[in-house]
Amino acid sequence: MTSNPNLAIVGAGVIGLAIAWRAAASGHRVTVFDPDPARGASWVAGGMLAPVTEAWPGEEAVLELGEESLRRWPAFARELAAEGFDPGLSYSGTIVAAFDHADAEQLRVLGEYLRELGREATYVTGRELRRTEGGLSGAVRGGLVVPGDLAVDNRRLLDALLGAARRHGARFVAEAAEEVTEDSVRTASGERGFDTVVLAAGAWSGRLAPELTGHVRPLKGEILRLRARRTTLPPPERTVRAFVEGRPVYLVPRADGELVLGATQYEAGFDPAPTARGVRELLEGAERIFPAVAEYELTETKAGLRAASADNLPYLGELGSGVLAATGHHRNGLLLAPVTADAVLALLADAPLPPGAAAAHPNRIRSEERV
Repeated sequence: MTSNPNLAIVGAGVIGLAIAWRAAASGHRVTVFDPDPARGASWVAGGMLAPVTEAWPGEEAVLELGEESLRRWPAFARELAAEGFDPGLSYSGTIVAAFDHADAEQLRVLGEYLRELGREATYVTGRELRRTEGGLSGAVRGGLVVPGDLAVDNRRLLDALLGAARRHGARFVAEAAEEVTEDSVRTASGERGFDTVVLAAGAWSGRLAPELTGHVRPLKGEILRLRARRTTLPPPERTVRAFVEGRPVYLVPRADGELVLGATQYEAGFDPAPTARGVRELLEGAERIFPAVAEYELTETKAGLRAASADNLPYLGELGSGVLAATGHHRNGLLLAPVTADAVLALLADAPLPPGAAAAHPNRIRSEERV
């Protein structure tokens, strides 16, 4: 056993790669199992790091963990950049736009909730919001300005984490895990032994850990990528989230002039194909908020499978089988990557967990089952 790498990570999305980088940099011998590293749901993401604008009453534990991870993001990005891998972190902030009266009322509720929690989120009129972001539609009724939210280029981040993990000696096995235990991983080519196994397989985690069956499920979401043309307005300067007749949509600009649209979310099992309905909803919603997108070039259409939990908190901690879980991050995998990696390293070292991470322990599954 001592001749084998001592840490196996199953899954090489943003969570698995962040753990692999941190663990390898800390001296662990790391082996990562994934047939297609740095792809999957993390590749099909907007890149918002926005715990405040994702918040909602009743999800205080989700907000606490998200804000703790957001505080860690600047140092996380600086360390990657210092190793030669810039993840493209943006500090431009977020605005949240309301298309109609009902959407505006929903945002007022959210704004009041955030003020009660002491978070910075200011509700302004549609006219004031258009002064902040000039390309917004004249139909926008109002919205929130949230200066503290960040964004990251998800694909630059994945490539950065993959490169940094490899630089520190992490080994990648292009095979899917078929079974995991606390000290082994079995693939089609055989079984290998380890000191510890970390399950970071996203939506597929419930298939590999019986304790998570029914508690981690796939949620499908489409993503579109567009590019401004010479005759159109440029993309927004900051992330624009919006509610359009109750449906969410987001527009996330990239440094290279690309614009990412997203926010469809629905149950479709493990079907990864984008649908015409999802694409139509995204384009219609985005055009009603930022009309210039109607003339943009559509460069990519994809769908991803988010790993959803019952309460939107991830599962971070030891399962009954002895496997360490780092999964179920729902819409917040990119946001929660720094705090998740730090939590896993703390578990490996038997050290105190980061603030907010204890609430994400898998032992809460027993309470979910009693409900």
